[in-house]
Amino acid sequence: MSAQSANTAAAAPAVKLLINGEWVESAATEFRTVVNPATQAVLARVPLATPAEVDAAVGAAQRAFATWRHTPLGARLRIMLRYQALIREHSKRIAAILTAEQGKTLADAEGDIFRGLEVVEHACSIGTLQQGGFAENVAATVDTYTLQQPIGVCAGITPFNFPAMIPLWMFPMAIVCGNTFVLKPSEQDPLSTVELVKLALEAGVPAGVLNLVHGAREVVDALCTHPDVKAVSFVGSTAVGTHVYELAGAHGKRVQSMMGAKNHAVVLPDAHREHTLNALAGAAFGAAGQRCMATSVAVLVGAARDWLPELVAKAATLKVGAGHEPGTDVCPVVSVAAKQRVTGLIDAGVREGATLLLDGRGVQVPGYPDGNFVGPTVFADVTTEMSIYTQEIFGPVLVVIGVDTLDEAIALVNRNPFGNGTGVFTQSGAAARKFQSEIDVGQVGINIPIPVPVPYFSFTGSRGSKLGDLGPYGKQVVQFYTQTKTVTARWFDDATVNDGVNTTISLR
Repeated sequence: MSAQSANTAAAAPAVKLLINGEWVESAATEFRTVVNPATQAVLARVPLATPAEVDAAVGAAQRAFATWRHTPLGARLRIMLRYQALIREHSKRIAAILTAEQGKTLADAEGDIFRGLEVVEHACSIGTLQQGGFAENVAATVDTYTLQQPIGVCAGITPFNFPAMIPLWMFPMAIVCGNTFVLKPSEQDPLSTVELVKLALEAGVPAGVLNLVHGAREVVDALCTHPDVKAVSFVGSTAVGTHVYELAGAHGKRVQSMMGAKNHAVVLPDAHREHTLNALAGAAFGAAGQRCMATSVAVLVGAARDWLPELVAKAATLKVGAGHEPGTDVCPVVSVAAKQRVTGLIDAGVREGATLLLDGRGVQVPGYPDGNFVGPTVFADVTTEMSIYTQEIFGPVLVVIGVDTLDEAIALVNRNPFGNGTGVFTQSGAAARKFQSEIDVGQVGINIPIPVPVPYFSFTGSRGSKLGDLGPYGKQVVQFYTQTKTVTARWFDDATVNDGVNTTISLR
């Protein structure tokens, strides 16, 4: 970093922490910078919170839990109703912030916020989601019922690629269930997350119920090992996700860890050609491929291999540019390091013998000479041993594999260690039913390239893409954020005859 760049970074505003309802300056001595991926302009400095600050945030959440857990369901859901209205009101403003710090297009940033907003809307149904069960007269004058009670302080660790959606997957459902929360957003782009947290406070979330700390590995580890944290939710890379799952689990926490992916789209020759090609291009290159559900492998079955030139031609028409510029299809990747990693994997694909049909390296965007741009890239003749297949590239790179039959395609997908998402494109109901039945992947799309479930279902990635039994949002997350308590009760009236001591374990 040049002296001028260092001075610019030092002059950037520091992002604050939220502890017990107060926005406070961190006492940290180490900072990271938030950088616009299209321009390299420094937007803010992010403190790596001190151990004392993490402890203070957890302590505030622990104290707030004592009263928040008893807040009536109706009061909690009304806060969520106000919150969803505020998010709608401010979504365009927050989308502009998100685009500046993360790079994605304005339309994609608004979509990022909207998919999180859907979870907030679902949280407004907590009155029915958190109901227990009841059975009357399981024995004479004996009733049994269950309570879904909050578990305590929960923590969330979120990634850079969805700084609005993923936080909104976590803390609204946690707190509406009666828990309190400590959120650690990505240090690369926390500004839009901060805006969403501010709106939560404006909606009426009490002091201490929601807290925000910034940091890297040390802060993550502090949350995973803190004795007062009962549950940890993570979305991000496989390496960090595995570490979080093992560390938090070793310290007795509930953990859900959504991690890496290598998502395949299987294309049968009877698929609707234009729809399929458009879907593949959008899912592979949208958001510069920085989605855990991006389509990164196209499996062309039989005669569908003849579609490859059209797919390459469609990818070549996509406009690479800054996220806020009208007409941009492919935004910059998030950082200089991310660009280097993506281009390095493209280099590896060439070295290992794949055929590079469309090369996104070295793309130039007028007016943005310093942007982290990689254009759409397409490889053919890819084998499953190549780096571009075995690794999650997290860039606008699509690898194409040809097979002869649907059975071969299913076997190929099932051999891959990841299990986040997959899709099949066909007009055959029988083929689609066979695919959904035999495929070993958590989320399946039929003529849909990115099959992320709506919030009243649950995100269900599997195998190497997920650790922990319960996924974020939907019905599963209510189980994750609550503890089931079973009560067996017998009430006597004055006329009841005392029949003496009963030393058996049965009730009659």
